[in-house]
Amino acid sequence: MLRIVVLISGRGSNMEALIRARAAGDLPADIVAVISNRADAAGLATAAASGIATAVVPHGAFSDRAAFDAELARAIDAFRPGLVVLAGFMRILTPAFVTHYAGRLMNIHPSLLPAFPGLRTHERALEAGCKVHGATVHFVTADLDHGPIIAQAAVPVRPGEDAAQLAKRVLALEHVVYPRAVAWFARGELVVENGVVRVTDPAARQLVMA
Repeated sequence: MLRIVVLISGRGSNMEALIRARAAGDLPADIVAVISNRADAAGLATAAASGIATAVVPHGAFSDRAAFDAELARAIDAFRPGLVVLAGFMRILTPAFVTHYAGRLMNIHPSLLPAFPGLRTHERALEAGCKVHGATVHFVTADLDHGPIIAQAAVPVRPGEDAAQLAKRVLALEHVVYPRAVAWFARGELVVENGVVRVTDPAARQLVMA
């Protein structure tokens, strides 16, 4: 069975969604560890309460990003994962780290990539007058918030809503689309051809709409 390590920096609500999916039998994988760069990340307690091993690699203890990433990789590899899942992990990863996990490093970003990489995605979507907004699950590459798109979730932007309201609705769909994408990977149903992801299950839907 696929072994998964999840990286978080805070509450890890997408991590929680993966744990729920695993408990419900919808995710054919074992979440073997949750690792954070912050000792005060609330998600560590959630993971421990679910019987999942936890570890902390504090980024502030390292002289540079490369040294931190090297130690993080050592911590991850101790659990022998087949997939590493970023769930609100607020660190920019070095190309060497990304290359080490090429094809088995997954992220969810709160925008419909390639639109709005980086931070403040909901505010920027509203400022741009977007009529549709959402989230993207993708394989991680060395380019920030880029990489082959696995699945997306979209919501219509409501007149007069603020960034916090929009973020809440997008997050609810993240909790649907991320476990689905990870399950496809676990079942060996993802194929990347010329930078484009295809799901081999003909019934699979790569877009979730609210």
